[in-house]
Parts: sequence; C-alpha cells; structure tokens
Amino acid sequence: MKSLRRLIVFMAPYRVWALVAPALMALEVAMDLAQPRLLQTIVDVGIAGRNAPLVLHVLAVMVGVAVVGAVGGIGCTIYATRAAQAFGADVRGGLFRQVQRLSFGDLARFETGRLVTRLTNDVEQVQEAAAMLLRILVRAPLLVVGSLIMAVITSPRLSLLIFALSPLLIATFVIVTGRAQQLFAVVQDRLDRVNITMLENLAGVRVIKAFVRSAHEIGGFGRANDEYMRETVRAAVVVATVMPIMMLLVNLGTVGVLWFGGLLVQSGHVHVGQILAFVNYLMQMLASLMMVGMLLMRVARADASAERILEVLDAEPGVRDAADTAPLPTLAGRVQFDQVRFSYDGDGGEPVLRDVSFAVEPGETVAIIGATGAGKSTLVHLIPRLYDVTGGRVLVDGRDVRELRQDDLRRVTATVLQETVLFTGTIRDNIRYACPEATDAQVETAARLAQAHDFISGFPEGYDTLVGQRGVNLSGGQKQRLAIARALICEPAILIMDDCTSAVDATTEVGIVEALEGWSGACTRFVITHRVGSVLGADRILVLDGGAIAADGTHAELLETSPIYREIIASQLGTEEGAHV
Repeated sequence: MKSLRRLIVFMAPYRVWALVAPALMALEVAMDLAQPRLLQTIVDVGIAGRNAPLVLHVLAVMVGVAVVGAVGGIGCTIYATRAAQAFGADVRGGLFRQVQRLSFGDLARFETGRLVTRLTNDVEQVQEAAAMLLRILVRAPLLVVGSLIMAVITSPRLSLLIFALSPLLIATFVIVTGRAQQLFAVVQDRLDRVNITMLENLAGVRVIKAFVRSAHEIGGFGRANDEYMRETVRAAVVVATVMPIMMLLVNLGTVGVLWFGGLLVQSGHVHVGQILAFVNYLMQMLASLMMVGMLLMRVARADASAERILEVLDAEPGVRDAADTAPLPTLAGRVQFDQVRFSYDGDGGEPVLRDVSFAVEPGETVAIIGATGAGKSTLVHLIPRLYDVTGGRVLVDGRDVRELRQDDLRRVTATVLQETVLFTGTIRDNIRYACPEATDAQVETAARLAQAHDFISGFPEGYDTLVGQRGVNLSGGQKQRLAIARALICEPAILIMDDCTSAVDATTEVGIVEALEGWSGACTRFVITHRVGSVLGADRILVLDGGAIAADGTHAELLETSPIYREIIASQLGTEEGAHV
C-alpha cells in the first residue's frame, strides 16, 4: 500500500466526509454486534422461561437496533461514495494537469495509450479502493475484533476454535495478496497495449482501409486483447481461490462449534442460546475476514495502479521554468542560436543538432531546407522551448529562452506544426483557439491571410460550421490553412511554419506567402518547406545537413556557393541549369 498511501493527499479536502463515513460504519458495527446477545436473551431467558412479554420486548429492541444500524450503513455509503468520487476526480485532474506540464519528449516516453489507461482505468481502480476502504476498513476490523471479544465473553471454551482457525486465514491472505499484486501490475500493462493498439487503429483507420489491412490490424488487436484476457484470468483465478478457502474454513469452524458446543450443552456447561450467539459471532467474524480478503485483493490491484499514476505525477518535466523568471517584455523578435547542440536522449545520446549558430533580425523571413532527418523541425522547436537545448543557447531579444516562462514565450511565438490538429467545435472556435478574446473581424482577417476565407464562406454555416473530430470533414489543405489562421490571429512576434503547407496546392501557397509579405503584423518568420516557391522570397535560407548548417545566404548566393542547395533545387526543377532559371 506504499503507493496508495502517497495518493492520500488528494483526500485531504474531503477529510470531513472521510471521517464521518467510518464513524457511521462504527455505529452499524455496534448494532450488528448487539444482535446475537439479544438473540441469546430471547432463547435462554424468554423462551426457556416462557416469558412472552420479554420475548416481544427484546424483539422490539432488535428491530430498533437493526434500524439504527441500517441508518449508519446507508449514511456511511453516502459519505464514502462522495469522498471517493471527489478523490478520484482530483487524482484524474492532477494527472491531466501533469500531462499538460510534460514536454514533447516526456509525452513520447509515456505514450498516449498508456496515459489514457492511467487517466481512466488506473484512476478508477484507486477510486474504488478508496470507497471500499472507507466502508470496509472500519467495518471488517471492528467486526473481527468485536465478534472475537463477544465470542470469548459468550463462551471461552468455544473460542479456542477461533484461535485455531486464525493462522490459516492470515496465511491465506498474505500469500494470495502478494501474488495478486504482481499479477495486477501485469494486467494493467496489457491493458496499456490494448489502448495503444486501439488508438493507433482509430487514428489511422483511413490508411488501414486504403491498403486493405483490416484483417492484419484485427489480428494485431486480437493478440493484444487475448494477452490482456489471459493475464486478467490468471489474476482472477488467484483472487478466486480466496473465497473457496475462506468458505472451507468457515464451514469447518461452524461444524466444530456445533459438534463441540453440542457436547457442552449435553454436559450442562453452556446453554442453547449461547451456542446460537457464538455461531452468529463466528459467522460475523469469518465473514468480516472474507471482506478483509476482498479488500486486500482490491487494494493490491489499486496499489499497482497507484504506482503507475505516481510514475506520471512524479515525472519531472524535461522543460521547466527557472525559479527566477521575470515577466516577458514586448518582443522585437530577434532570434539567435549560439553553439546549439541537441539530442533527444540527453548529453550521451546521438546528437540531432551540432554546434548550430546563426542570428535572425526582427521581421526577417528565414527559410530552412534540408534532407529528411536533417534536424529542421527540431531546430525551430527549440525556440518556443518545446524541447530544451542539450548544449549552447537559444536567445530571443538577447535573453536565453530558458530564463523565460514557457507560457509567456509561447504566447508571443506561434507554431504551426507538421501534423494539423483541430478540435471538435466550430471553425470560428478553432481559429481563435490561441486567442479566445479575438473578435469576428480578427478571425476573418486571419482566415483571409491563410487563404481560408473563400472555402469557409462556401459552407452553408460559414464560420459556424462544425468541425468533426480531428477535422474529419475537412480536406488536408483546408485543415492546414485553418491551423495557419489559428497561429496568425494572435499576431505573434515570432511565427514558425513547420512544413505546414504540404497539403496545399502551389497557387494557394503562393497566395499565403504574398499575404504574409503584405501583412501589417510584421514578425520574424521561420519557414520549413520542401517547395522552391516558398524559398525564393525568403530574406535568408539556411541549409541543414546532418544536424549542422551547411550553408546560409540568399537564393542567389546559395546557387553560387552551395552544392547541396543546388542539388535540392535541381531535384525539383529537373536540372541544375533549370535551378538558375
């Protein structure tokens, strides 16, 4: 329960409910413990003495005790459920907030499917365990101890049977619980694989159908699903062994009490009412021990889930704000890379960028080209601190970006990523996602700059057209233009366009470039593209090769000085002579 105990901090705001629930459960337990003694009184005094008024009186008391116990039990359930549900919601909220703090590298390490499992199934396991603990953690131990005390008071001789059974019960709990915790950790890992496979298939369903790979993917999901089923069955079998063993011990105990008690009744050492009361206490105690067993199984599974939750909560984000960050002043947009090195695996990993140095003045447009894997996207992602440099510095207006708050930096640095992501809602809502307070006029201006206004106006609902999940009802080019409009609406000081026009036709791309050149909201622009048309109008062109800058200059300069650049241009225009044309 080490991991589960660490999550108890999320229960602190609901401590009143968490205390009231056990108190009400204690009331129910007290009433349950009183019932066998009242039954003994009816049998040994009322019935044996043929005292009908006493029997009726005690029966009335038993009804009253039962009602009070029921009120306590219902109240405990209500408050325990409230506390557990609120606790689970806060754990889930804390997990989600932590996920938002994680860097791109952290998210890649945890994987989406595994995070989904932690936010759903793992939190549910912990939440259910909390609810059971608030109800059974008080009821079961109190009933065990109370029943044992009352059984000893009722018949010390018969109580010897209880002490004989206890070691067997304890040994069963210890062995099964330890094994179950290991198996449940494996079960959650297999559930991760099911979620990962499912998410990949849902995201890539069009590709699957296009290449007729449904049967292959069904087989892959089936294997992951079967592994999850097998591990779940293994864990369930271990847990299921507890109940038969417990029932065997309960029945042995009952038979022993009736046999040994019968002998004592014959010898006159005990009365029949005592036997009935003792059997009730024995059943209560053993039933409570069975509840303890169930609780331990639930806690074992919840502890495995809690460990997985804490793995995320304890993760230190790869990109963190410094303790002495100051408010970000108005930016001019000057960007400088000073001997920048970067590796996804830290200092000891294979470098993606090697000693990159260059400076970009405010308002300049810089095109970045190079072969696939040259480090183009990684380079621009260092500016808004989507990743932090491994070595060297990235400076904005002369200040190291690691000295700036991430939120402040990203508010003035708009990034259009390669993968276009839209959210369920209207087109208008998606465009002003980065600037919720933007007016309708600003939304339209951004859409016109991104060459999106015309196709938006063609929809019957215009800007109020609903965007399906992940923009499923839009073409790739339309989604990219909406993403560009979303970046432009906040009028950033630095605009990063990471190969975000790959699905846009050449004419539309030229329109976007020309619109940005005439845009009044001048900003420093970094453009990653594979098209010649977007390169020619740039103030500077950086050619990346193997993570280093191979050439830096204008189009005309690079044609004269850079063989790599000429090769890239010629590959699109057909011949090297065509590149000069």
